[in-house]
Amino acid sequence: MKTFILGAAFAALMTGSAFAGDIGVSMANSDTFLTVLRKGIEKAAADAKQPVQVEIADDDVNKQLSQVQNFIAAKVDAVIVNPVDTSATAPMTKLAHDAGIPIVYVNRQPIDTDKLGDKAAFVGSNEVDSGTLETKEICRQLKEAGKKEAGILVMQGDLANQAAVMRTKDVHDVIATPDCSFIKVIDEQTAGWDPVKAQDLMTNWIAAGHKPDAVISNNDNMAIGAINAMKAAGWNMKDVIVGGVDATQEALAYMKAGDLDVTVFQNAAAQGSGAVGTAMKLAKGEKVQSPVWVPFELVTPTNMDKYAAKN
Repeated sequence: MKTFILGAAFAALMTGSAFAGDIGVSMANSDTFLTVLRKGIEKAAADAKQPVQVEIADDDVNKQLSQVQNFIAAKVDAVIVNPVDTSATAPMTKLAHDAGIPIVYVNRQPIDTDKLGDKAAFVGSNEVDSGTLETKEICRQLKEAGKKEAGILVMQGDLANQAAVMRTKDVHDVIATPDCSFIKVIDEQTAGWDPVKAQDLMTNWIAAGHKPDAVISNNDNMAIGAINAMKAAGWNMKDVIVGGVDATQEALAYMKAGDLDVTVFQNAAAQGSGAVGTAMKLAKGEKVQSPVWVPFELVTPTNMDKYAAKN
């Protein structure tokens, strides 16, 4: 698998001869993070004077496939897809390939990334790093608090997404290491990336008598839902370490208030601009290295201020 770190790379992608053909964009949904990603795509396109057509799939695999079919029927010059289901991208890749139209997946990595072909690419962040950074920092904070044994609850995202599967695996990989083997999983369940579902799940865990030392969530929205449930139950948030992923502005507000202890910055704007640049380059017949990686960054109360305006 080829890799390429996004940085000065985007500037290189945007240089060269002008390209102004339409790009069709299908987003899985419009949650907090993906809205920032969509805006990143739209801003990058506007800056490049690049026409884009954006559709929202409302977490419906068939609807997303139909959107891609419509883009291809309209003879767009490239397609950008934020997949609803990362295991269901093959039909979209084939449609684009058969039509000779480049396709770029963004943020959510297809399980068959190695088989996308020369006219397709993935732009996103390496999920091996996300849950690993989160869990290692929570392990460090538990040690700092003097914990010799610690129980954790794990909130998973939508298990149809590679990110949720990988971030959960990261948790287990970290606590399997000698440094963090004092941590044990009390329970883990999915809350589908959703804060309301996460609040309900945490409320059920509390009713079941679970009293974790930490709650590790696959994203910030679910971490916020867990925090709201614990606060509603009268818990002192100083007694529980809570982690998430994305470093959304709402999550940083919870961190500033002392409720969220760890998050991991995922640069949605850079992923969006990288997807546009990659699509434009492929549409001009140029080769790209894939995946295009946008690094994750650990965020804690000590450095949160630098991320206050990034997502």
